[in-house]
Amino acid sequence: MNYDHIFQKAIDRLHDEGRYRVFIDILRTKGNYPNARCFHGHNGPKPITVWCSNDYLGMGQHPAVIGAMEEALHDVGAGSGGTRNIGGNTHYHVELESELASLHGKEAALIFTSGYVSNEATLSTLGKLLPGCVILSDELNHASMIAGIKNSGCEKRVFKHNDLEHLEQLLLEIPADTPKVIAFESVYSMDGDVAPLHAICDLADKYGAITYLDEVHAVGMYGAQGGGISQRDEAAHRLTIIEGTLGKAFGVMGGYIAADKNIVDCIRSYAPGFIFTTSLSPVLAAGALAAVKHLKASSEERDAQQAHAAMLKVKFAEAGLPVMDSVTHIVPLLVGCPVKAKAISDILLAEYGLYVQPINFPTVPRGTERLRFTPGPCHTEAMMDELTGALVEIWDRLELQAVKAA
Repeated sequence: MNYDHIFQKAIDRLHDEGRYRVFIDILRTKGNYPNARCFHGHNGPKPITVWCSNDYLGMGQHPAVIGAMEEALHDVGAGSGGTRNIGGNTHYHVELESELASLHGKEAALIFTSGYVSNEATLSTLGKLLPGCVILSDELNHASMIAGIKNSGCEKRVFKHNDLEHLEQLLLEIPADTPKVIAFESVYSMDGDVAPLHAICDLADKYGAITYLDEVHAVGMYGAQGGGISQRDEAAHRLTIIEGTLGKAFGVMGGYIAADKNIVDCIRSYAPGFIFTTSLSPVLAAGALAAVKHLKASSEERDAQQAHAAMLKVKFAEAGLPVMDSVTHIVPLLVGCPVKAKAISDILLAEYGLYVQPINFPTVPRGTERLRFTPGPCHTEAMMDELTGALVEIWDRLELQAVKAA
C-alpha cells in the first residue's frame, strides 16, 4: 500500500479544485489594530491591514483585556493544571460562567476550550440523553453543530435555511411524544442574515421542542449588553440553550453554553468533550471575563462597528462591486470561483498589503465562493477607500463582472 501516494492525491485534488488553503504568517500589532505585520512570501515583516478577523470589535487589543490577562498570568501562572474535575477549576472560570449566565438571563453557564467543542459536546450529549430524540437542523448550520448532531447518534432532519414552513412540515411528521431539538444560528456568518428567533420559538412551543441557538457571530455584537440577537430581539428567555464564543467579539478564546442549571449540569456531567479536556487557561478566562464585562457596559465599540460595516457596503455598491445582501456586520463580496477568489486575495496581500482570506467550499456552496470582510471600529474611512480602489482595479485586471449599484 502506497500511503504517501494516497495522501498526495488528496492534496492534489484540493489544488486542482482551486481550494487548497494557505495560512498567512502574520503578527498583529498590539494597540494598533487592524494593522499587522506579514511574513508570508518575502523576507522580514511587511505592514498590512487586516480585513478578515473575527475579532470584530478589536477586544483582543483592548487595554482592559490585556491588563486582566497580564494580572492573571502573574497571579496564577500560565496553564490551568488539568481538567475542571482534576485541578483545573479556578475562580476565574467560576466568575466567567457567572457573568455569561447573567449576560443571557440564564441560571448557569459552562465554558469550553472553543466554540466548536461547545457545539459538538453539547449537541452530541443532548441527543444521547433524550430517548429517541430527533434534532432538526438548519441547512446552513456550523460544521461543529453538524458534527455534534452526527455524533449524538440520533435522527436528524434538515430544514431549508430560515424556512419556517419547511420546519413546521418536518415537525408535523414527528410523533408528539418524541423529544425534539431545533438547532439553528442567530447570525449566519457567510451570508450575514438573521434567523427569525420568535417564529422558531413559536413552532418549538407548538410542537413540544426545545431550542438550541448558536450565537457565536452575535454575542458581544448585538443587544444592549452584547447578549446577541436573542437579547436584541428580547427572545433569550424563550430559548432553551444559548451557545456562544469567547474568540470573536470578545477577542480571546473559548466557547460556552448558557441554560437552566439542570441542563448545564447534565452537559457538565456527561459530555466527554468537556470532562476529558484540560480547562481553558485562567489567563484566557480572565481576559474573556474583562471583555464580557466591558461590552456589557459599553456600546461604543458595537455602534462604531455597525456604522463602519454600513459604510463599507455603500462604498462597495457605489463602486460596482458585487456586495451580497447582508443585514449584519458581515460584508461578503461574491466571486463565484475558488481560483479567482484566491487570486484576488493573493493580489490584495502581495501588491496592496490588504489581507482578506477567500471563502471556498465546504464553508460555502460551490459557485458561491466569496471574500468576507469584517470591518471593525478601528478601520477608518481612508482604509475603506484604499480597499475599494484596490478591488476595483483587480476586478478590471481579472476581467470580472461588475454590477451597478441599486
